[in-house]
Amino acid sequence: MDPNLHVKQAVNHLERVLDYAPMVAEDGQADVHLTTEDWHVVNDALFKMDTPDEALPDAIQGYEQVDGSNTIRLTTEDYVIDVDIVAA
Repeated sequence: MDPNLHVKQAVNHLERVLDYAPMVAEDGQADVHLTTEDWHVVNDALFKMDTPDEALPDAIQGYEQVDGSNTIRLTTEDYVIDVDIVAA
């Protein structure tokens, strides 16, 4: 599959999240915030666009929506990363 621009943007945001998570992680848990627009791009790609797992960064072992679908939880080998919208 040749990812469309939306998926490419989501992958870019996910790579930034994965790079940032180790800097804020405590005991294997990291909380990362994205802008509203960036969060929705990631959410669309993961949950609304049937994006194949092979299009996502290799470090992501799993993902789900939690907290009433307001948080995207990413699982990697080393971290559980909760991605939320930055508070205005």
